[in-house]
Amino acid sequence: MEDDAKKLEEGRLHNKDDLISERVNTTSDHNGRGDAIDHDHEEKNKAAVAAAPLEEDQIKGEEQPVLVVKQKSKRVATLDAFRGLTIVVMILVDDAGGAYARIDHSPWNGCTLADFVMPFFLFIVGVAIALALKKIPKINDAIKKIILRTLKLMFWGIILQGGYSHAPADLSYGVDMKQIRWFGILQRIALVYFVVALIETLTTKFRPTVLEPGHLSIFTAYKWQWIGGFLAFLIYMITTFSLYVPDWSFVVDNDHRSKKYLVKCGMRGHLGPACNAVGYVDRQVWGINHLYTQPVWRRLKACTLSSPSDGPLREGAPSWCRGPFEPEGLLSSISAILSGTIGIHYGHVLIHVKGHSERLKQWVSMGFILIVIAIILHFTDAIPINKQLYSFSYVCFTAGAAGLVFSGFYLLIDVWGYRMPFLFLEWIGMNAMLVFVMAAQGIFAAFVNGWYYKSPDNSLVHWIQEHVFINVWHSERLGTLLYVIFGEILFWGVVAGILHKFRIYWKL
Repeated sequence: MEDDAKKLEEGRLHNKDDLISERVNTTSDHNGRGDAIDHDHEEKNKAAVAAAPLEEDQIKGEEQPVLVVKQKSKRVATLDAFRGLTIVVMILVDDAGGAYARIDHSPWNGCTLADFVMPFFLFIVGVAIALALKKIPKINDAIKKIILRTLKLMFWGIILQGGYSHAPADLSYGVDMKQIRWFGILQRIALVYFVVALIETLTTKFRPTVLEPGHLSIFTAYKWQWIGGFLAFLIYMITTFSLYVPDWSFVVDNDHRSKKYLVKCGMRGHLGPACNAVGYVDRQVWGINHLYTQPVWRRLKACTLSSPSDGPLREGAPSWCRGPFEPEGLLSSISAILSGTIGIHYGHVLIHVKGHSERLKQWVSMGFILIVIAIILHFTDAIPINKQLYSFSYVCFTAGAAGLVFSGFYLLIDVWGYRMPFLFLEWIGMNAMLVFVMAAQGIFAAFVNGWYYKSPDNSLVHWIQEHVFINVWHSERLGTLLYVIFGEILFWGVVAGILHKFRIYWKL
C-alpha cells in the first residue's frame, strides 16, 4: 500500500484497480457482537488521487471511474481469546479451587487467580461495548436493545445463582422465595453493562468523530464515560467510609434448631469482614435472608484452623464467621462500573488509534500505572486490595492486569499472527454464554448425573472422575485438577469448536 501511494504521488500509478479504499467501520460479525474492525485510509487515498498528475483524457474532460474495493472487516481475535481465557480460568478455580486453595478466592485482603475472573469479565464487556456501539443509527433502538440484554442477563443470573438451580451435585431444583439470592455474577455484569452502554449510547452526539492530536484527546473525547466512572467511584468511596454501620444479627438453622448470633459494630469506615458498609447496604436493600450463605471469609484464620482451605469453624470463632455476605453486592457492583469504564477506554483506543505500536503503548502504560497505584494503596494500608469489597485498589490492580494480558494477546494473535495456539480460547470466547451456563454453572454435568444407576453417586461423571483420574493418579487433588483440565475445559473447547464450525452461537 505504501509503495502504491508513493507511485501514485509520483504519477506512475494509473491503473484504476490499484486505487483501493479501505473503509473504516466497526461491524458486527456473524456472532452478533461488534468484535470486528478495519483500518481507514480513504481520506488519504482521496488526497493522493487529487495530488496525482492528470492523464491526457482527464484533461480533455473525460471522467475516469475509480474502482473502490471494500475490504472485508477483520475480526479482532484477541477479544474472543481473552473472553475464552476468562471462562477457562473461571471453570478452573470454581471446580479445582476446593483442592487447591491457593487459586481459590482470597479469604479477605489480597488477590488470587480466582479474584481476576470477575474484573476480567467486566473489562472485556467494556471493550466489546466500544466496538458494538461505535456507530448508532437509531438511539432509541439501541437503548431498547441495551435494556433487553440487561433483563436477559438478570433473568439468567437469578435462575443460575439465585438458588433455583442446585447443579451439579444436587439433582433437585427450586428455591424458597424467602431465601432467594437476588444478586450474582450475571446480575453484576448486567448492571455494569447497562450503565456503561447507556452512557456510550446517550453521548454519541456529544463526542467528536475525529480526535484532536495529543495523548489526552481520547480521554476528553469520551469524557462522559470517565465522568460516569468517577461518579461511581465517589458514591462507593463516600458510602464506604462515611456510612454508619450499627450492630446486626442473623439466625443460623442447624439440625432443625435455630440459633441467633449478634455482631457488634457501631462504627464507620471499617474494611474488615464484620462491619463494612458494603455488607450493611446489602443487608438493608436485599434483606439478610437473601445473601450468599457461604462467604469466603469462613476460610480466614480467625474462623478455621484449616485456613486458607475450607474447614470446620474453630472453637470460639467470632460470630460473624457464620454470617452471610453478598460477594456481588449492590455497593461493590457500583464500584465495579469502573472496571467496565477502563475496558471501554481500551476499546476506544482500538477504534481510534491505527498503529499497533501506538495502541500497545497506550494500553501497556495505562496497565502499569493502574498496577502501581494499586500496590501503593495496598501496601500502605490505605485501601487494601479486596475482591469482596471491590475496593478501589482491587479495581486498579485487576484492570491493570487485564490491560496487560489483553495487550499480550493482541501482540501475539493480531500483530504477530500466532493464532493457532489460542484457537480453543477463541472458540470458547465466541460461545462464552453457553460454556458459562453448561460448564461453569454445572448444568451439563447435572444433566449427565441425572442418568445414574441405583444411586445418584453412580453416574458417568462420577465414574470418570473416580476411575479415569483420581484412582489412576492415586491423588484426589491431582485427579480433580486433571479432570477439570481434560474433562471440562478441553471437552468444552472441542464442543465450542464444533459449534463454531456450524456457526452455532448462544447470544443474548
